[in-house]
Amino acid sequence: MGRKVQKLVTLLGAMLAGTTAVIGAAGAAHAAPASSAKPKKKLAQECVTGDKLVPSCGVLWGAAAGGFTSAPRDAELKKWEQLSGRDASIFHTYHKGDEVFPTKSEIAMTQDPAHPRVLLVNWKIAYGSTWAKVAAGEQDARIDRFAQRIKATYPQKFFLVLNHEPENDVVARKGSGMEAKDFAAMYRHTIQRLRAQGVDNAINVMAYMGNEKWMAQSWWADLYPGDDVVDWMGLDSYVSAEKGYYHYGQFGDLLDRKANGKGSPGWYDWASTQHASKPIMIAEWGVYHRIGKPVDKTAGYHSVLPELAKRPNIKAIVYFDTKHDDQGDRDISIDSTKKNLAAFRTLAANPIFNVKIA
Repeated sequence: MGRKVQKLVTLLGAMLAGTTAVIGAAGAAHAAPASSAKPKKKLAQECVTGDKLVPSCGVLWGAAAGGFTSAPRDAELKKWEQLSGRDASIFHTYHKGDEVFPTKSEIAMTQDPAHPRVLLVNWKIAYGSTWAKVAAGEQDARIDRFAQRIKATYPQKFFLVLNHEPENDVVARKGSGMEAKDFAAMYRHTIQRLRAQGVDNAINVMAYMGNEKWMAQSWWADLYPGDDVVDWMGLDSYVSAEKGYYHYGQFGDLLDRKANGKGSPGWYDWASTQHASKPIMIAEWGVYHRIGKPVDKTAGYHSVLPELAKRPNIKAIVYFDTKHDDQGDRDISIDSTKKNLAAFRTLAANPIFNVKIA
């Protein structure tokens, strides 16, 4: 009897031990180790501008609104921001000759802490003169006055374009003072003099027209003033939403225009290879149709993000909004139809444009 009891106790102890082991194993299986726990969701990376206003990630978003009208550019940009659903990081304005700028409104727009913006100013410094004369020092007093104003009133960084789309202004005749090489000399002289006067907050943009007509000219490459005086490569280019109309296409088409159909690179490829260290700004862009003949611009607006994903050198895009261009026949506005506006607002809402101005 004693032996039977002892065996029974031993058997019960073994059974209890086995049950405890099974329960422990089951508990261990449900308590996943730290290494296999679901990882925490990473916080979105903050994109900020750096030394040359190049964003650490994302793309700067900007506009020039109210083009070819007498309406105040600051008021027009604010209306455009409300219409598009996003504040512009870049405020694009235009000046020539001895015009006094930055203006009070430009200063106010780009020093507003509630709406951080960077000034992008285009200056046709040779207005009333020639590029060759500027390069020779004829307009040094004009340059020096601008330098003094910047140092006295405008301490933050800004984008400076000298004579955007110079191809359109070239007079390819020896001695004209407006040859491509004269533009390059004018640009170099102006930037070097500004630097000598202590202007160290200008970020210089070389803004090409990028039209295949001009790219095919033998002098086109001669316009470039040199990597030491250029910080960003810029392009002004547009596409039509009307099939069969001039420059019909999408966002990629305005980047890829070529001097000829074979053997030459498109503008983006040329800039990215010949000046690989320079970020690219699409300093003017837009989708247009003829005035009074509204068509759907949706495809053009929807094509922007896929192209930006393929072209990492593009760090800023700046829309040029106007109901009529300088020829009076093209509507480049974002709201020519309700559908067009809806498509543009969808583009503007993308987080790729969430860049903090540092």
